[in-house]
Amino acid sequence: MSGLEKHSLTLRGHRTSVTLEPEFWRAFRDIAVERGIAINALAAEIDEGRTGNLASAIRVFVLNRYRG
Repeated sequence: MSGLEKHSLTLRGHRTSVTLEPEFWRAFRDIAVERGIAINALAAEIDEGRTGNLASAIRVFVLNRYRG
């Protein structure tokens, strides 16, 4: 596994940065492409339903997508 990467996202007009492993970024982008939406839109969907921090919520989302 590689080091962490920080990327900026825009969620409903607000900029935020998220730090994830490159492998999670690739999987997250792949899911957005499969769904035909922008990565910012997918992050906003996840952000609406999260209880913890956004990076953790994205990791759990990706994990659940590939487990199910």
